[in-house]
Amino acid sequence: MNRHGHFDGLARLLHWGMAVLILAMLFIGVGMVASVTLRPVLVDLHRPLGALILVLAVIRLANRWRSPPPPLPADMPRLQVLAAKASHWVLYGLMFAMPLLGWTMLSAGGYPVQMVGALQLPALVPHDPTLYAWLRGAHGLLGYTLFAVILLHLAAALYHAWVRRDGVFEAMARKQ
Repeated sequence: MNRHGHFDGLARLLHWGMAVLILAMLFIGVGMVASVTLRPVLVDLHRPLGALILVLAVIRLANRWRSPPPPLPADMPRLQVLAAKASHWVLYGLMFAMPLLGWTMLSAGGYPVQMVGALQLPALVPHDPTLYAWLRGAHGLLGYTLFAVILLHLAAALYHAWVRRDGVFEAMARKQ
């Protein structure tokens, strides 16, 4: 159990690094849909970043089990505690679901999942245009969901930093 009142260095590095990558991915995803001319470049960027996020999510989850987060303040209302725990598991779920859904979507579309150089990921499902269409819609919907959850997460972090001033934000923002 983490009794130091802060997240370990690896947890903080993964949190902030993945925050940058995930926000970049959301904007790249919007750009892919909005721009015909930039789409090929953005797609080539989106695929390896998605795979990297998936790998980092695995490392992050393993680190969370190895070094659990610090406890929430004892005076925090029960509903807020439940919301905090649920939102973190939703974020973890989306960090896994989005890249896996994208990979599966490309596989169903018959598109090679090209990483960098000659590295290509194997297809997860056989070519199926109907499945591809469904997965593409689901990937987009989860992208909007991820954006909304991130906004809620940011709002909660700022609430802890500026209103409650209870150390929750500082536990991730800097080493105590």
